Amino acid sequence: MKTIGLIGGMSWESTAEYYRLLNELTRERLGGLHSAACVVYSVDFAEIERLQVQGRWDEAGEVLAGAARALEAAGAELLLICTNTMHKVADQVSSAVGVPLLHLADTTAEAVRRTGLRRIGLLGTAFTMEQDFYRGRLADHGLDVLVPDAAGRATVHRVIYEELCMGVVKDESRGAYRTVIDELVAAGAEGIVLGCTEIELLIRPQDSPLPVFPTTLLHAEAAVAHALAAPSTASSTPSVPSAPAAP
Repeated sequence: MKTIGLIGGMSWESTAEYYRLLNELTRERLGGLHSAACVVYSVDFAEIERLQVQGRWDEAGEVLAGAARALEAAGAELLLICTNTMHKVADQVSSAVGVPLLHLADTTAEAVRRTGLRRIGLLGTAFTMEQDFYRGRLADHGLDVLVPDAAGRATVHRVIYEELCMGVVKDESRGAYRTVIDELVAAGAEGIVLGCTEIELLIRPQDSPLPVFPTTLLHAEAAVAHALAAPSTASSTPSVPSAPAAP
């Protein structure tokens, strides 16, 4: 099994989910006492969040690039950025190392396309919902991306940073998210992308009338598949800069 490098800590609540899922999925594939070969670099999220708010994305990207270089030096053969939002700096991270980075938006889009759906509602941080680095990547796969209205985006963002990243899960926030999902359904969404790695701590499939696409789980599944693939297959894994053209 190739060694998976995790750039985590954003927040550590969801990074812990990555670690659990990678090990569970590896055990399912290999059986017995098998677990995932992985290395984790956990950054200080307070530092990253400050740079996000100040719009200092290049500096945040250099922090993550440094983490990527450290993971490569530690033997990582495949890298994951364990957060949707920080894929804004994915090119910067990828260019800092010589091992492939598995882009979260690509794995998510591929999962959506396998179901035959095309019009999806996207929940995530305000950065993910409002900026093009993630929505555009999904659109490059031929998906039509809907986001909540301004009030809905504010609610989703606040719950992520003020609750989920702090390990707080509230029933009232689950209800607020259900309302936002219902509004996306009314707008024509065919599925819901949980485009923040913490949202899976709050929203389960039964909380949505539409299929949900849990990005943490999808990312972990893709990572294990790539880590266990035969060399001829794994060597063809695309790096982050090239998203496929829309059909």
